[in-house]
Amino acid sequence: MLPGSGFAAVSAALLAMNRQLQVRDVLQTIVASARELLDAEYAALGVPDDQGGFAQFVVAGVSEEQWRRIGPLPRQHGILAAMLRDATPQRLADVRTDPRFGGWPDAHPELADFLGMPIADGEEVLGALFLANKRCPPGRAPSRTGSCAFTAQDEELLRLLAQHAAIALTNARLHERSRELTIAGERARIGHELHDAVAQKLFSLRLTAQAATALVDRDPARAKAELREVARLSAEAADELRAAVVEMRPAGLDEDGLVATLRTQAQVLDRAHSAEVSFSCEGVRALPAAQEEALLRVAQEALHNSLRHAGASRVCVALTRRGPAAVLTVTDDGSGFDPDAERSAGRHLGLVSMRDRAAGVGGKLTVQSEPGKGTAVEMEVPGG
Repeated sequence: MLPGSGFAAVSAALLAMNRQLQVRDVLQTIVASARELLDAEYAALGVPDDQGGFAQFVVAGVSEEQWRRIGPLPRQHGILAAMLRDATPQRLADVRTDPRFGGWPDAHPELADFLGMPIADGEEVLGALFLANKRCPPGRAPSRTGSCAFTAQDEELLRLLAQHAAIALTNARLHERSRELTIAGERARIGHELHDAVAQKLFSLRLTAQAATALVDRDPARAKAELREVARLSAEAADELRAAVVEMRPAGLDEDGLVATLRTQAQVLDRAHSAEVSFSCEGVRALPAAQEEALLRVAQEALHNSLRHAGASRVCVALTRRGPAAVLTVTDDGSGFDPDAERSAGRHLGLVSMRDRAAGVGGKLTVQSEPGKGTAVEMEVPGG
């Protein structure tokens, strides 16, 4: 039975794991939590690939310099392979005496007592978590190996941690996959919009060039004017093609942040549509990644509705501070709609999705619209 402080530590570790949304962050949190909970000198977690190696491998207790000197990631052999193949825990008094032990590189730390636990989701083994060199509590003498050896209680605690780690890791993978699909969908949608805009420019360019050809002999002055129009249309088409190349890359939240990403998208859409699309920002600093992604997706959905459904001639996107919160607003002068009528008719224009995104990051979404009076979408999130 764990004492009260032990339950608190386990609870804190489980909350920390499930708070992360990126796979790499989840792996690091699992390793750090396991090492701290079981008071081990070293901890590691390997996610296997399908070629006998590891797709990811994270460690705790080893410095960056030592990790570089150790060299390439380990292969799936020996005790690691046994955990991955059979999904069975491994608790050893001295890993060096086990017949499956195959040694380690010169720079590798010296390991003695060892506790390994597979992380599994049903029959699928997601990874292998292992600890080494349990520290001795005050008043307890180390064994002949220099450590205090892991106990059956340690094994049960690590089993519990691994079960929750499987859930956290699966959730993070689903989140990343969902994000990839969302980005792919946005890229396809924006690509179609840009293609339509460029196609219109090229069609106009061809007609103008034909007109110039017909006029060059009988009206040289008008032919020159048409050729100047050809040059202008060519420049616009080139700009939009360059914008397409930039915009078809994944959204640059991680590298550029929300403000720069929204500004870029507004500029691209301004060039791609006849409507004027503008962006402004005042007083908003960097936000947590989940909030920035939610704000970006809501802005994109609102922009899509304004430009494709509302027939707006002007769309304004703004980020501002409101006390401790960040506020995104997307307003347009389009046809507007009756939100209650749309809801009763089953046409939501993405409103449900936008509200879900806002709620998912602790924010709120409001939509104001009337037929003939445009639309204003506002999303507020804490931490601006």
